[in-house]
Amino acid sequence: MSKKKSSLANSTSRTRGAKKSRPAAADGSAALPTKLAKLDRQLMKLANERAAATAELAKLQQESGTADAPVIAAGTAWNPQLARIVEGNTGPLSNQAVAAMFRELLSGCRQLANPVRVAFLGPLHSYSHLAALEYFGSEAELVPVASIAAVFAEVTNRQVAYGIVPLENSTDGRIADTLDMFARVRVRISGEVPLRIHHNLLGIGKRTDVETICSKPQALSQCRAWLAVNMPEVTIVETSSTTAAAERASADRRVAAVASRQAAANYGLSVLAENIEDNKENITRFAVIGQESARRTGSDKTSLLFQVAHEPGALADVMAVFKRNRLNLTWIESFPLPGRTQEYLFFVEMQGHERDLRVRRALTALEKKTQLLEVLGAYPIATPVG
Repeated sequence: MSKKKSSLANSTSRTRGAKKSRPAAADGSAALPTKLAKLDRQLMKLANERAAATAELAKLQQESGTADAPVIAAGTAWNPQLARIVEGNTGPLSNQAVAAMFRELLSGCRQLANPVRVAFLGPLHSYSHLAALEYFGSEAELVPVASIAAVFAEVTNRQVAYGIVPLENSTDGRIADTLDMFARVRVRISGEVPLRIHHNLLGIGKRTDVETICSKPQALSQCRAWLAVNMPEVTIVETSSTTAAAERASADRRVAAVASRQAAANYGLSVLAENIEDNKENITRFAVIGQESARRTGSDKTSLLFQVAHEPGALADVMAVFKRNRLNLTWIESFPLPGRTQEYLFFVEMQGHERDLRVRRALTALEKKTQLLEVLGAYPIATPVG
């Protein structure tokens, strides 16, 4: 009996101690890491070949004098080449993923062929910075400056090729500082970036810890109803930028900032409340400024600045020119002429490119109806991003 028990115990011990052999993968998964590594190498090789070909094409066009104005935008909303690439996507990657991947690739290729330096209203991680990234891609040399006037100065002094400035917000309306600079400085608008603005309440503590909320005036204004209902007891403090607010919040749990998720990631903040903007279609439209208009695409708009005589019917006569030439106005703003009283400038956007026949006819007629007429630029109509 004892021998049987001993034999059984030894048998059980051998069974427990035996290592089970794994069957070879029948589905081929063992080979997939090697396949993926090979594909990565092929992608890298093709990306660099494309970059080299882009640089070579730019060089040949420059030498032969056949180069058009370069397409400097990297996003699908502005770059027809990237839009065509995305249209050809058959999956399983989403169009958004394909656009993000190729946006950075085209940005890098463009930087090799036509290096781009861009000024924006800083600091880093501000909404102007996000708009610049959407339009130019991360490979462009993005230069933060302290004011809208400084962006214009960098462009006019040719310290940068382009600048990006806020033009209007769907909640607060026009950006007066930008329109004032267009009246003072001669630059050309070559693009637009309608950026969806999502404000978040950021901090390092809990929402119940917050005693002070800070941000730039525009951001606070765009969230004033939410703040009044949800944080009625806190002290509101204005800062120079949303980034400055985020930096302040990162040092004190009693302080919260109204800023973007990118600012939260950069300063190690938690999102205490998301999307607190009162207008859920809150969009700030940015203008890309430089020395020339963009090429004609067939879906464009043209921006004008004009002044009319201070007399009855003068503005009506100008409006009649647009109607007669079947040109749809998409935006019109009036603002005081710098240094003068009772005199105004008008900022107008209309559908069509300045090289279109109807637009050219309208411009000829407008020269006779205005005291001052300035074409600020023509550029592709863009859809909201972000």
